[in-house]
Formats: sequence, structure tokens, C-alpha cells
Amino acid sequence: MKNYFDLKGQVALVTGCSGGLGVQMAKALANQGANIVALARRQEKIDAVAAEIKEQFGVETLAVRCDITDTDMVNAAVDKVLEKFGRIDILVNNAGTGAVAPAEDITDDQFGNEVAIDLFGTFKVARAVAKKAMIPAKYGRVINIASMYGLVGNKIAGSAPYHAAKGGVVNLTRALAAEWGKYGITVNAICPGYFYTDLTTETLDSPVFQENAKTMIPEERYGHEGELDPAVIFLAAPASTYVTGVMLPVDGGYTCM
Repeated sequence: MKNYFDLKGQVALVTGCSGGLGVQMAKALANQGANIVALARRQEKIDAVAAEIKEQFGVETLAVRCDITDTDMVNAAVDKVLEKFGRIDILVNNAGTGAVAPAEDITDDQFGNEVAIDLFGTFKVARAVAKKAMIPAKYGRVINIASMYGLVGNKIAGSAPYHAAKGGVVNLTRALAAEWGKYGITVNAICPGYFYTDLTTETLDSPVFQENAKTMIPEERYGHEGELDPAVIFLAAPASTYVTGVMLPVDGGYTCM
């Protein structure tokens, strides 16, 4: 019997892996047997995440401190991973931020910071991983975490820089898929809707957001822990060879209306 989603022996690098969806996706990949590299800015956080994943799933882990806006740090981080594992099969570009304010009040710094992290940072990590690991190996799975807000606008929480940066990630995904397909690398994006995490629960349970869910989301609710896992496992799997340049919304149907 063939296991289409077996990742044993593969190495998955997950950025923004200090909490929330990054940790959830890292655990999903570890559950399928992948060794995990947790990458984020706070060393004590990723040390704890790496230790927890190793204990829970019995895979090898590595915690690497990195600011994805710093090109030298990104290159050094990838070198460190290759020094330990000799390969990077899967990259989950999850690190991001989000400025919320009316568009007319957004500052230059807010807009610049958003693009530097969500878009340029995503590119810097993908570039380094592809050049140093995936292109030489003639194999790779790049999964960019965009957003449903990379596909549409919104009225409930003004966040124009986030929409712009994630929209950039959407078309960056297509561009990289087009360029790197000849190397056996697939590049896809997941576009999550709102998900419950430690940081979002209070907001999503507020009356205004609950009403928004009933109005804007066909499933009339926000995403729960674990509901992003199948998407990341599918796109990371060796079997998804012929799927590239795709935007996969996981949003309860928000973007279908």
C-alpha cells in the first residue's frame, strides 16, 4: 500500500515557527515523519518548539534564530541547516506581520515594514533555499503562506499593506513556480482565512467578528487548529509532483463569494 503523504527522512524548514500557525504546520509535517527546522527571531521560543516537536514526534529538529529581512542571516541560517542535515526538501514561508489601520492613516514605515517582511523576506528565504539546496538536489517543495487577503479586500479591519504584500506573495509564487519547475521544484501558496490561535481568539470571538463570520463566510465560522494541516501536507508531499503555481485558499469559502 502506497502512503502518498510519507515525509520520513525529509527536512522541512518552517519560518515564523515560534507560535501559532507556524508551529501547527511544523507539527503536521513532523507527524508525517519530516525532520523540522524551526526558524524565527526569538531563540528561546524556537528552542522550546524544537524540543517539544522532537519529544512528541521522535523526529530530528533544529532551532535557528533568523530575521528574514536580513539577507546575511538568511544565508547563514540555510548554511547551518545544510551543515546539520545536508538537505532541505520542504520550505514553509510562514513568517509575517500585519499592520491594522485605516489606509489613509497608514505610515510609510508601516507599509515598508510589511513589504520587507511578508514579501521581500519570503523571497529572500526562498532564494537562499532554492540556490543552496533545492536546485542542486533537483527537488523541492516551496509553500508560501499568503492569505485570503492576498486575493480580496476587506471592510472589517483595514490592512492595506498586508493586502498588498500578500498579493505580492501570490504572484511571486507564480513567478517562482514558472522559473523553478525545470529543477523539479514546486512552488505553491496557501491562502488561509482567519484561524483561532492564542493571539486571535479574543478578537475572533468578539460580537463584531462573529457577525462578520455569519455574513462573509459560507461555513459561518473561523478556522480551528488542525484545519490547515491537510493543505500543507498535500503540497509538501512527494506525490504532488504536478501541482505548482497554485493558490489554495483554506478559508471556509470566504473567497468563493
